[in-house]
Amino acid sequence: MQNGPAVRRRKLGAELRTLRTGAELTSGDAARLVGWHQSKVSRIETGASGVKPADVRLLLDAYGVRDRQLRELLMMLAGSEDAGDRHHWWHAYRGVLPPTYRDFISLESQASGMRTLETTVVPGLLQTPEYARAVTRAAVEGMAEERLDTLVEVRLARQDVLRTEPPLRLDAVLDEAVLRREVGGPGVMARQLYRLQEAALLPQVRLQVLPFGAGAHIGLTGAFVIFSFPSTSDLDVVVLDQLTSSLYLERKEDLQAYSEAFDSLRIHALSPEDSLDYIAGIADGA
Repeated sequence: MQNGPAVRRRKLGAELRTLRTGAELTSGDAARLVGWHQSKVSRIETGASGVKPADVRLLLDAYGVRDRQLRELLMMLAGSEDAGDRHHWWHAYRGVLPPTYRDFISLESQASGMRTLETTVVPGLLQTPEYARAVTRAAVEGMAEERLDTLVEVRLARQDVLRTEPPLRLDAVLDEAVLRREVGGPGVMARQLYRLQEAALLPQVRLQVLPFGAGAHIGLTGAFVIFSFPSTSDLDVVVLDQLTSSLYLERKEDLQAYSEAFDSLRIHALSPEDSLDYIAGIADGA
């Protein structure tokens, strides 16, 4: 388990090493092409040191990488803001958002797919403004209204990833407790359930409910998110959200374990069609 920046450094370094070997270059060859000492290339590839976006661009040019999507992703991992407002809108909130949250948003904005198990609350990408406000207020007691407004604004801005082209593919499994827990009062919850019904009809969203009747399941250990990225699976990462921070799992065996767990949850959950009916049934009684 590591924090986000450390994971990104190692993943970026590993991908640059793969691209270098694919170009049939030694680390010494790469260093000579860009005018560096070989040790700098080695430190970057092992994640021992950070790398500037301009340096990543030099390496990608030296390796003949022309894939625009891959270049943009690797530049993002290096902290580049060249991708434009779409991928870096959260920088305007630097003074408000903790680093772990900014890091989560940066991964979310570049991911092509997101698989998530939610056991307590509706996924942030599907929350209504009222629900988001109630959840945020409950998570941090005594929060000033101005800061609360800002955090809700950020939560809603994150949802743009479902509307961009191409949109993020969201595959969510919701424990029934998410639908039964009344957040913000009956009216807020009723509108949130209706929002879930709308979202479930989107082609980029796959929503499944894990009913209480399914009994004990592997997801009882807690919620998690698996981010998948375009061009390469080597950048995929699992995120475990904690009360004061987020933990990132990057090892292939961890990714495999959580991917298999998610597949198991999907098998035990209701189908997307039955889940939609199930949500509607709960909403009618809400």
